[in-house]
Amino acid sequence: MLVGTDESIASSFGSTCHGAGRAMSRTKAKKSVDAPSLLRKLKEKGIHVQAGSFRGVAEEAPIAYKDVDLVVETVHQAGIARKVARLRPVAVVKG
Repeated sequence: MLVGTDESIASSFGSTCHGAGRAMSRTKAKKSVDAPSLLRKLKEKGIHVQAGSFRGVAEEAPIAYKDVDLVVETVHQAGIARKVARLRPVAVVKG
């Protein structure tokens, strides 16, 4: 969790990231990710996924996104936002 800083007004119009951001296009993810295999691996980690299609699973695969820890650290170091807490997600709903 981040909190904005006065520096963010001058350097980014008071804006900061609201997520990690994509590292891979949806098209590339669909071509690169074997959704059934990904679902098995996530289940082994205790992560349960309910999706409408394998295509949707592939598009939202973890490898399709940047490392959120690196993104948060970059924003923090740039002075755009300050880290205040580390959260662990328990559920994600996309729609």
